[in-house]
Amino acid sequence: MTNADPQELAKFSDLAHKWWDPESEFRPLHQINPLRLDWIDQLASIKGKTVVDVGCGGGILAESMARRGAEVLGIDLADRPLKVAMLHAMEAGVANVSYRAVAAEALAAEQPGHFDVVTCMEMLEHVPDPSAVVRACAQMAKPGGWVFFSTLNRNPKSYLFAILGAEYVLKLLPKGTHEFSRFIRPAELSRWIREAGLDHREFKGMGYNPLTRIYSLNQDTSVNYLVACRKPAA
Repeated sequence: MTNADPQELAKFSDLAHKWWDPESEFRPLHQINPLRLDWIDQLASIKGKTVVDVGCGGGILAESMARRGAEVLGIDLADRPLKVAMLHAMEAGVANVSYRAVAAEALAAEQPGHFDVVTCMEMLEHVPDPSAVVRACAQMAKPGGWVFFSTLNRNPKSYLFAILGAEYVLKLLPKGTHEFSRFIRPAELSRWIREAGLDHREFKGMGYNPLTRIYSLNQDTSVNYLVACRKPAA
């Protein structure tokens, strides 16, 4: 069975036409994308590298990595966002990014050890078995390759900030975007990373200032956080 939740796929498919509107429900993705892109590029130096973006949605990160000179494949199981991503790349003239409707586990079986860089951002909390996605990401990476994840911590503060604050008070996201029970504690993700044979390299937190409306990377992983890993070279 495919490791996907039909309700989650439908949720993002229904909003696909708004994906590249920076003032839409996807405004937070547009705002955080430069932060995560720079962080990935600083560590992995993506120019000239082969990259797969797992759970790429409408292609915001995938296309931006291609603009930095990477050869990028974006994969997702939601058809409408993929079509939006393809159309946007074509209209923007970004030729070094392509998209496929394929599960991470299937691509890992098809192309093990193929990619220099694997990214899986804001996706793990939307699938039934996130540990399987972590394993697939590790399998797709070349020896010595980089693997990046981002997700949401599970604690009272993250419920307050990521659901009540972001979805109901500040209305940064549509109501129902996240399900608290699916949030992932750093210790849980760390265990899956180790079990997949990856080495931790860096944890980063991501914060939001509601007064300035500015996102920033920091050391506070209590709500949103990112993880950089490497696959051992030998």
